[in-house]
Amino acid sequence: MKNENSVASEAYAKMAHLCSRSEQCSFDIRKKIIGFELVSEVVDEIIEKLKAERYLNDERFIKAYVSDKFKFNKWGKIKMRHYLRMKGLPEDIIHIGLDEIDEEKYKTVLIKTMKDKAKTIKKKSKFEKMGQVIRFAQTRGFEPELIHRHINSALE
Repeated sequence: MKNENSVASEAYAKMAHLCSRSEQCSFDIRKKIIGFELVSEVVDEIIEKLKAERYLNDERFIKAYVSDKFKFNKWGKIKMRHYLRMKGLPEDIIHIGLDEIDEEKYKTVLIKTMKDKAKTIKKKSKFEKMGQVIRFAQTRGFEPELIHRHINSALE
């Protein structure tokens, strides 16, 4: 049976390799390290070492996450904030990451998303169509106030 030091160094090496390939958050890395069945003090030491050596940085992870989910998935801020909170990340850092989204691009993506959805709806009534577009935009995580402000331009 391996001793705890060799298991800890193996866990550190694997997590450092993982973090060097893609941005990770401390919550996900902690779950992976716990899989090595180490005591919580050792897990904390490994996380701190990864942070000290800049393999792990939650603020950098949030910025990358927000950028990717906005650019590729066309998610709104509400949905991104929800998923980041589920990872146990601090609200102040989440706020900083979400503020990096350009407001004009955000509005443009929202309107394009609603227009694209409106084209696929076969309902005859404008009211029914509007309801489906609003629900769709909300499931994408866009703010209701913003959706209602731009719904008419999306349905033209």
